[in-house]
Amino acid sequence: MTGGTLRVVLGDQCARDIASLDGLDPARDVVLMMEVQAECTYVPHHPQKIVLVLSAMRHFARALAARGVQVDLVRLDDPANTHSFRGEVLRAFARHRPARIVATHPGEWRALQDMLGWEEAAGVPVEIREDTRFLCSLPRFRAWAAGRKSYRMEFFYREMRRETGLLMDGDEPAGGKWNFDAENRAALPKGLTPPEPPRFAPDAITREVMDLVAARFGAHFGAVEGFSWPVTAKDARAALVAFVRDRLPLFGDYQDAMATGQPTLFHSLVSTSLNTGLLDPMEACRAAEQAWRDGQAPLNAAEGFIRQILGWREYVRGIYWHLMPGYARENALGADRRLPGFYWGAPTTMRCIEQAVAQTRDLAYAHHIQRLMVTGNFALLAGIDPAEINAWYLAVYADAFEWVELPNTHGMAIHADGGVMASKPYAASGAYINRMSDYCGGCAHDPKQSTGPRACPFNALYWDFIARHADRFAANPRMAMPLRTLAKMDPRKVAAMRAEAARFLAALDA
Repeated sequence: MTGGTLRVVLGDQCARDIASLDGLDPARDVVLMMEVQAECTYVPHHPQKIVLVLSAMRHFARALAARGVQVDLVRLDDPANTHSFRGEVLRAFARHRPARIVATHPGEWRALQDMLGWEEAAGVPVEIREDTRFLCSLPRFRAWAAGRKSYRMEFFYREMRRETGLLMDGDEPAGGKWNFDAENRAALPKGLTPPEPPRFAPDAITREVMDLVAARFGAHFGAVEGFSWPVTAKDARAALVAFVRDRLPLFGDYQDAMATGQPTLFHSLVSTSLNTGLLDPMEACRAAEQAWRDGQAPLNAAEGFIRQILGWREYVRGIYWHLMPGYARENALGADRRLPGFYWGAPTTMRCIEQAVAQTRDLAYAHHIQRLMVTGNFALLAGIDPAEINAWYLAVYADAFEWVELPNTHGMAIHADGGVMASKPYAASGAYINRMSDYCGGCAHDPKQSTGPRACPFNALYWDFIARHADRFAANPRMAMPLRTLAKMDPRKVAAMRAEAARFLAALDA
């Protein structure tokens, strides 16, 4: 193809309308897709996450080839594979001698730094295009963020609602409110069994990838067995249709609930498809909106789902690219404790942690409240080093790419950014977990006890956290209530709880 264009498509860009393919000339251009070891191991990704990305890539490459597109797919087990993006771009340049290289803006900072070096290394122009799969461009987000002292998602979300027209009645939000979050916090009633989400049986391509990943990355946390994520656009749309039909109607009410043996509840499970390019975010939002307008789902459910995509997903990407690379290095609370072994499956007496980690191991999935208020809450209270907990979240979840994982963990879960994203730390005692789940019922710890042999560690850790950072939070109006409660407590009780926390953490470190 000498003189044509080498068009690079990364593993999380498996969208037919990805920007790097715009203007493609099948007679002159070649699409380069690269399966490289470095992308599988910069953190020890869950085997199912690796299967998801590699299988999606191979299916996408096959779909392109069926349209007459020349595809150069570098396989992970190719003996000549250099196992780095730059190495494979240079090898492809030598094979095809293109006049230029075109790529779509990557999702991770480190990948962009690699991409910015391709032009000098190859000696031809490299065009990096805006990723138009997102509903808010990076320049648009920078314009919104410019001059702001704080970046609150709610204000961004309202602007996006106005711009897209989603859930709008003229100039006003449908139902007269922008946000129905207060209606979406019900605990799961006993006897309510959510419909099972669809499972997508691995085909020959996926099974081949599963064998390869099991052989190469079998020591990583998790296993390939049970893999059933969508790896094609067709299956991703089927997953969306099933969610809107079967689970969206009760998604709003119970999106914050947690239940033993029910890892998915009423959640959509479409984030893996959105984040790999298999599903269009506007298509997902429109489907939920239409279900509400047709009377098939209540407004609080449709709004809650749309807010996760149009609000949070777009917002965290904007925050990531607006504040990197310094954002990743922030550690406002001075947290420096090593990540406990139970995050990797070591035994723990805390049933909530055990449940969240076990399903993460088995499914490469946990829903947002399990991530925020169980594993994230513990990391916040215990003072886990931000770099360690961020690396864990990035490694273990199938939908985790740094642009979405880092702000959610760094800003929301562990408050390492000091309040850039969240106006208060999302800290909670065992009472919250007991209220929103059934985990405490079979636990060795009692959520009503703060000291003693059956004390719930979350209780002592919570009050130790509040006391430890009291000076920092004194000027924060949203922390006034716990600080007032702490001030009214018997000093002997406070001392006993802090001693309990110290004993627990010392044992954890040991």
